[in-house]
Amino acid sequence: MLDINLTPIISEKSMSEANKGKFTFRVDKKADKEGIRKLVAEKFKVDVVSIATSIVKGKSRRFGTKRTETALSSWKKATVKLKEGQKISMFDTAGTDETPALPSGK
Repeated sequence: MLDINLTPIISEKSMSEANKGKFTFRVDKKADKEGIRKLVAEKFKVDVVSIATSIVKGKSRRFGTKRTETALSSWKKATVKLKEGQKISMFDTAGTDETPALPSGK
């Protein structure tokens, strides 16, 4: 089996999708859907229903004091849909409000 690097993507969109049972990960470009399915099922002890993958094109950024332009590499994003009622704990937003409470003036 291919050694797949599985990194969660924590963003506003991915967290709202997590509430619907879809979890987003950054994976190796050479990873295939079956490999991702096996890894997620083994690592998190869940049942994977479907997987959608996409290649995210690399952008160019300016770095350093001379502001030289450097190209960032492309990467693959995998969105994994789990069986109804299952979730992955690192995406858990239970117990937190959508909007954080403001501190009181006292």
